[in-house]
Amino acid sequence: MKPPLTGIHVVEFEGIGPGPLAGRMLADMGAQVTVIARPQRNAVNERIGGAADNPLRRGKSIVTLDLKRASGVAEAMALVASADALIEGNRPGVMEKLGLGPADCAERNSRLVYGRMTGWGQSGPLAQAAGHDLNYVALTGLLSLSARAGQAPMVPPTVVGDAAGALGLAFGIACALLEARTSGRGRVVDGAIVDVLATLGTIAQWVRASGQLDGPKPSPFHDSPFYDVYRCADGGFITLGALEPQFYALLLDKLGLADVDPAAQYDARAWPGLKVRLAALFVSHPRAHWCALLEGSDACFAPVLSLAEAASHPHNVARGLYSLGAGGAVVASGGIQFLPLATD
Repeated sequence: MKPPLTGIHVVEFEGIGPGPLAGRMLADMGAQVTVIARPQRNAVNERIGGAADNPLRRGKSIVTLDLKRASGVAEAMALVASADALIEGNRPGVMEKLGLGPADCAERNSRLVYGRMTGWGQSGPLAQAAGHDLNYVALTGLLSLSARAGQAPMVPPTVVGDAAGALGLAFGIACALLEARTSGRGRVVDGAIVDVLATLGTIAQWVRASGQLDGPKPSPFHDSPFYDVYRCADGGFITLGALEPQFYALLLDKLGLADVDPAAQYDARAWPGLKVRLAALFVSHPRAHWCALLEGSDACFAPVLSLAEAASHPHNVARGLYSLGAGGAVVASGGIQFLPLATD
């Protein structure tokens, strides 16, 4: 049988992490994915992935366009005009400024499915702030569930395996439904958790191929001072995820660490000493102090919230992320928000 998304054309504006992984998943399902890549190199991709081939590009066609030039935007729009779907992972408003936002694209292609991949969402107080995986997990309240008494939280329970398997099954069902709509034939969707996790581990496997995970070399995700969880004076915790040089430099500036050279961010020899120094700094003030200083900035920061705190955080409230059920139970929303491509 043909893959269920055979005949579907997706245009992906290349970013880092989840957007390309989503495109890779669609390509694995048979979609024709055309990646619009930037002429300049991506610093964090090179740092984390090294020289290894980018597995997130597997099964895709690559077109390099300079979207800072009118000709590049015009070529991108020509691709979008004949596409079934689009994936972009920029900050809210960036695509609109380029003339490639939903309303612009709708004028050329009213059937387009416009996929927007961000950490914080298109709206809410944190929508314009930088962040990474650890920050997003922290703000949902899930990271707090993994903490042992007196220790920093690590990984939320049930989410990595069970929930990932459920998401993979839902994705497979949706793909098969699309194919069945045209062929009139159903099919079995074998959503094994181990299979889904292997795919979701693609980025980690890529990082491992560069020697920065699961090996003898220090890992930026486990050993660096700029991607970690830190205790505060009141017993609360905060997270940092400043992988990019510009975000790391901002973090140092906000923390008043003028003697630390931001250009030496990936000098692993200095990591242990700086991590001790940061730990001492963060434990000198309560969590609220660090939220006031860092939250909403590009320092890639988020507090580690309990589930109850997450339900009342202003960003989550603005996004409608949680509601309160019977007995004060915290209930999460559906997770994906569907909005009109254009308004009349």
